[in-house]
Amino acid sequence: MKLRRSSTFATPAMCRQRGAVLIISLIVLVVMLISAAALMRSFDITLTTAGNLAFKRDVAQQSERAAEVILTQFRTGGALVGIAARGANAPAWNYSATVLPSNAQGIPLVLVDDAAFAATGWTHGDITVPAQQIRLRFAVDRLCTINGSTEEPENCVYSGEGLPEGGSLSEEKRPPPPGMVVYRLTIRATGPRDTQSFFQSTFSCCGV
Repeated sequence: MKLRRSSTFATPAMCRQRGAVLIISLIVLVVMLISAAALMRSFDITLTTAGNLAFKRDVAQQSERAAEVILTQFRTGGALVGIAARGANAPAWNYSATVLPSNAQGIPLVLVDDAAFAATGWTHGDITVPAQQIRLRFAVDRLCTINGSTEEPENCVYSGEGLPEGGSLSEEKRPPPPGMVVYRLTIRATGPRDTQSFFQSTFSCCGV
């Protein structure tokens, strides 16, 4: 009695199916690798952005130190109280009685260029925040075209005029009182790796 050996042979159709599955599997793997790389990159960008925002917020808060230093000098007992005092440059407080030359963004050139700052002869040093590795440098200028105690509207920028409050109908017809001279305070904050941020504000002062 003879036994027959059964043999299994792969048909061309089966080979084609196995080849298609392999190709599809490779494509899926490539897509997964690309997705994973994109996810990791997005995660890194998110962390960097969050870090930058936190740094800028901290720098903005620290810049208030420099603002308080100069604004104190415009209050009672300060070095810049009185029209005569504000009509002259005050090197000890990085103060200019006339408007400072600025770049296209409105930042005084003395804060953009260290050499220009040194040339002013200003003696107030940078305010340092060692814990955050931040250095604050400020400049304040009166928005007038000439020195001196003459603060005429044709020579200086004035704040907006306010309307008188209350009073009779005849008083309401009177012209509003004049505004006050505008001053510009600009702060340069230098952080780790020499990153720089600029903060600027204007305020009116002081009438006497």
